[in-house]
Amino acid sequence: MERRTFINLGLTGLGTTLLMANAAPAQFIPKPSKEKWAVLFGTWYGTARDAGVWVSEGMGGIASVFDVRQVPADLASYDHLIIGTAIHGGRGPKDLDDYFAKNVDRNSEQVRGLYVVCGNLGKTPGPQQVKDYVDGYLGKMCKVSGLPSRVFGGRITQSLMPEAEFKSIQDMYAKIGGPAGDWDNLNRMECLKLGKEIFAAKKA
Repeated sequence: MERRTFINLGLTGLGTTLLMANAAPAQFIPKPSKEKWAVLFGTWYGTARDAGVWVSEGMGGIASVFDVRQVPADLASYDHLIIGTAIHGGRGPKDLDDYFAKNVDRNSEQVRGLYVVCGNLGKTPGPQQVKDYVDGYLGKMCKVSGLPSRVFGGRITQSLMPEAEFKSIQDMYAKIGGPAGDWDNLNRMECLKLGKEIFAAKKA
């Protein structure tokens, strides 16, 4: 499968990420598909974005991938949505909560799958995290249940975080036995599997 990347809409140059003030939203450029798919994610430091790109790749790269902070006005025109988020303090970013508070009735019928990225103190997420964060939070917010879903391991990257926040997390982890320094438990293969599962469920 050919590699996909983020570019700003309306600008040429696949394989280039352009950061410009007031530019059009950056998005994952999908392969052509008869039906329009989109992954909408909430994130702080990019982990849920990377998971969303890999979920799309698992579907054959057919889904556009959007940060909720840059959601296009025509999201309702997509046939199918996959919703993902990072978790911090038991919830996703406020932008994601705010978006669904305003748009859940319009978008819930389009949702085909859910995913959550959870640090879980560096441990592999399990059934409790699915219950808390997929069923108890994201599913309720989107007004959906019983869809293909997954809780992925998270990561900490010091260079992407404000120094005070990184230190706060490290201090907390030192007290409760979490990992020190940078770590990365986001598994690309698990993301690909979810993408395949979501796509197969839609075709069934």
